[in-house]
Amino acid sequence: MRRVLNTCQRSAFTLVVAAAATHALAQGAPPAPPVQVSAPLAKKITLWDEYTGRFEAREQVEVRARVSGFIEKVHFRDGQVVNKGDLLFSIDQRPFQLSVDAARADVERAKAQVALAENEVERAEGLTRNQTITARDLDQRKANLASARASQQAAEANLKQAELNLEWTEVRAPIGGRISDKRVDAGNLITGAQGGATLLTNIISVDPINFVFEASEADYLRYSRLMQSGDRPSSREKPLPVRVRLADEPEWKREGQMEFVDNQLNARSGTIRGRAIFANKDQFLTAGTFGRLQLYSGELDALLIPDASIVSDQTSKLVFVVGADNKVMPKPVVPGPIVEGLRVIRSGLAAGDRVIINGLANPMVRPGVAVTPQPGEIKAPARP
Repeated sequence: MRRVLNTCQRSAFTLVVAAAATHALAQGAPPAPPVQVSAPLAKKITLWDEYTGRFEAREQVEVRARVSGFIEKVHFRDGQVVNKGDLLFSIDQRPFQLSVDAARADVERAKAQVALAENEVERAEGLTRNQTITARDLDQRKANLASARASQQAAEANLKQAELNLEWTEVRAPIGGRISDKRVDAGNLITGAQGGATLLTNIISVDPINFVFEASEADYLRYSRLMQSGDRPSSREKPLPVRVRLADEPEWKREGQMEFVDNQLNARSGTIRGRAIFANKDQFLTAGTFGRLQLYSGELDALLIPDASIVSDQTSKLVFVVGADNKVMPKPVVPGPIVEGLRVIRSGLAAGDRVIINGLANPMVRPGVAVTPQPGEIKAPARP
């Protein structure tokens, strides 16, 4: 009995399918596939160009001593943050203090010689009026006074140099920032002065911090054209806004501004160097870290569509629209960046085009095929 029922069911299904096929043939063609269409979203947007670069310290100094001697003490902890003027290294001061004492004694000796020469000149002037000594003797004593004064000046200069050398036995931080590790331990003899001074450590500034990147020649020319037309100021003339995000950051939350554009393009790479500056109060940004930067590129009255509505055709990009006769037409477009989750279309679309936003997965939806358009809406996707 069950077999008979199954056979009857199959027969009934076959009759239904045959009836449907007969009805379709009677209509002359299969029904037009439904698609969802919408006009592009027209919106005034801010354009940002993206570049890859890395953070660099705004200031970097190699710390070297100006005088030679034995390191007596190291006053910092490796890797700590130091302020400008903080004491870093102490060099044994005893030989330099002796030099200061000797130079101070030379100054006192020179002063005594000057005082004696002044007295002799004063006495000679009175004796010359009485014709006790000749004018030649007076000239000689004046010359001795001038020589004594010059000796005093030399002694005072030597004292200042000795005091300066004594001051340089305390090696202090020339800038504020994060210090590296010490390269020389206490008890070592180091060489100072210029030329072969021993490297003691280095310091890099941490706040603010620079971001350095390379822009292509094509981008540089485009920015120059925009500047000439008045659509966008030059980064050299105005600190244009920039945004940056690190490799693990999904959003562009770090804001800064352009500070510098180089004066020439690199002949080998065909790029030009740019530099932006960012605040780094929490000292999270570290020199050498890579990031993605967005540079303000101007404002545009743009048409936006979902990225899924764009189809690749070898080297070109296409968007399928529905014409007045409800037939599918391909339109070559030039896509731009993603803004608020939608793709900017730089050229190729009109504001009144009916763009297919849903239904492209149907294999029957292809150029020249009639479709049944259903109204849809293009809007920015909701953020999670």
